[in-house]
Amino acid sequence: MKKFLKILLSALVCLGTAAFCSAPAFAEEGPKVLAKAYVLMDASTGETLLAENENQQLYPASVTKIMPLLLFGEALDGGRIKLTDKVTASPVAASKGGSQIWLKEGETMTVEELLKATAIYSANDACTALGEFLAGSDEGFVKMLNDRAAELGMTRTHFDNCTGLDDETDTHLTTAHDIALMSRELLKHKSILKYTTTWMDSLRNGATQLVNTNKLVRFYKGATGLKTGTTDKAGCCLSATAQRDGTHLIAVVMGCGSSNDRFNGAKALLNWGFANYSTLTPKIDPKAIAPVNVLRGVTRQIKPRLPELSPALVPKGSETKLEQKISLAVDVEAPVEKGQYLGNVQLYLGDKLLKEYPLTAPDAVERLTFGGVYKNLLSALCS
Repeated sequence: MKKFLKILLSALVCLGTAAFCSAPAFAEEGPKVLAKAYVLMDASTGETLLAENENQQLYPASVTKIMPLLLFGEALDGGRIKLTDKVTASPVAASKGGSQIWLKEGETMTVEELLKATAIYSANDACTALGEFLAGSDEGFVKMLNDRAAELGMTRTHFDNCTGLDDETDTHLTTAHDIALMSRELLKHKSILKYTTTWMDSLRNGATQLVNTNKLVRFYKGATGLKTGTTDKAGCCLSATAQRDGTHLIAVVMGCGSSNDRFNGAKALLNWGFANYSTLTPKIDPKAIAPVNVLRGVTRQIKPRLPELSPALVPKGSETKLEQKISLAVDVEAPVEKGQYLGNVQLYLGDKLLKEYPLTAPDAVERLTFGGVYKNLLSALCS
């Protein structure tokens, strides 16, 4: 029976010069946003910084297309489709109304051209054609959208289509929080951000002009996308993302009364976030991590391995008040598996746990056998 004695080592290491780590500083009051619902989320941690009615189900309009773009990005990065693949427009794709590039039935374009039309110009026909290419049918693609939403924990979302058109549906609904979740996932795919950050492009040898529906791409410093949407039912919606000095934020506004309200609301949220928070990656001194004794092992001690440290979001002004707490096993009984959990490093700001990083065994350690003991004894006697 394995014995694993664990104690808490009071290794408290402040990241700055401060000897005492106080409670987090309070951020100033959030901005006024003219929207039915909104949320400001940190992309690196998924932490919600500001929100109002973030779980209210509303029509998303073309902000819906964040999920198709995510599936396209995953397919591209996974090698299931290529930018040069040819896609032929079906009657279903060619018949889509609303924003479109006027695809004709049987017209052929590349995956990249249709991606541009979807991400930049929010073209419903292009999005549908790409979805059919990926899933085999429009219905099959909608199922993919809902399945992926469920995987991401978007519990208040249901897609009836891939475009956001809502004239003939009362059940195509999502929330500001759920939109932030899928936006955060999409930000992981640089293959798509290339298009969401493009201000202008063209298709058909310049005959079809594409201008980004998200004007923040052109006018807001650090903008990385992401998607607008407008219908009579939805009002004006936007998922706006931007990155500055390592901090990547997601601002979602839904049900705005005008296009100006959505852009001003998203900008106000992003400005507030950048003014009040910063992102840092903690530095952990390996010397503060003590070796762990291995009982009955061929190796007497192992040095726990530090993981790759992910960034943490902290209120501005509190960067020097962070505290590290190391919890580590005194000893562990062999055999030890490679990657076996040995303890952790916790990052605190006051009483709030910001991050937890596992400490693991760098290599496997076999249990010492009788033959091994005899061999070691013989070696010692002969030395």
